[in-house]
Amino acid sequence: MSIPFSRALEKWNRDEEFRKAHEALDEEFALARMIIEARLRAGLTQEELAERMGTSQSAIARIEGGHRPSLKTLERIAEATGSRLKISLEPASD
Repeated sequence: MSIPFSRALEKWNRDEEFRKAHEALDEEFALARMIIEARLRAGLTQEELAERMGTSQSAIARIEGGHRPSLKTLERIAEATGSRLKISLEPASD
């Protein structure tokens, strides 16, 4: 018998260590979402973006799946999608 995901997530969220690990991934997935949005705004498929960047579709899929790209790769994505790359350092909210 399987447990519904929502109930499992509710149980996991009571675990402080799980919650911290999950929150740590928020920024990585936020970056992946921004890259996907930039690609879609430019009207590109993963394959077309890869071609513009001189890389493979699988490399784009890895980045959009949460793999952290280098600054150079972010610059290439921005150029290929007609976007402006903006990076900032903000105070920690502790």
